[in-house]
Amino acid sequence: MLTTVIGIVAGAIIAILITVAVEALRRPKLHLSIAPAEEAPYPPGRPAKHGRSLTLNLANEQLPWFARWMSRSPALQCRGTVAFHNMDGERFFAAEMPLRFALSPQPIPMEIVLNGVRGILVDPLRFTADSRVDVYPGETTPLDITVKFDEEDECYGWSNLNYFSDPPWRHTDWKLPKNRYLISVTVFSSGQKCIGLFRLFNEAGPKDFRLEPALSSDKVNSRPQSAI
Repeated sequence: MLTTVIGIVAGAIIAILITVAVEALRRPKLHLSIAPAEEAPYPPGRPAKHGRSLTLNLANEQLPWFARWMSRSPALQCRGTVAFHNMDGERFFAAEMPLRFALSPQPIPMEIVLNGVRGILVDPLRFTADSRVDVYPGETTPLDITVKFDEEDECYGWSNLNYFSDPPWRHTDWKLPKNRYLISVTVFSSGQKCIGLFRLFNEAGPKDFRLEPALSSDKVNSRPQSAI
């Protein structure tokens, strides 16, 4: 009788442990990596003639080969922030910049044509600093970090707020003078977070404007300085 009870309890414990292990394995596994820089010529009448954008890729990794008979859960409602730091790790801006996913709708009015008549459609859901996406297993989505226009020395952190800035596209809260910086990116989803640290080089012309992986010695202070 005692042996039977022990066997039942042991079996229940093993079943619970297997369930916990499977659920932990199926949780989204997010990873940040550097994407190729993008060059964009703009048509006449826009706030710049040319822009070079630096972006990251957010991936939800597939399950290991031995667990492909299951499916990993999607990372739902991903959102995040970007913090800019000096190379000594101190925060350059007091506030964090809201993250913008590059494929999310631009917060601008949409031009429509109805019965040959052109008009503007304003969607209030677009006019927000918030940017969210779902990332499914094996998929990757780009997210914006910074942009540099024409031959300007400064670059700017890029978020939905840049669409409403004055001057246009150049939000003064995220203006980065000629220098190099550490960029800390945090993505939140499904009760977890993914953090990436990168180096931003803005020391020369547009072609040398780039992101690189942070070194193992690079550290950042999560608290803002008392005076920026």
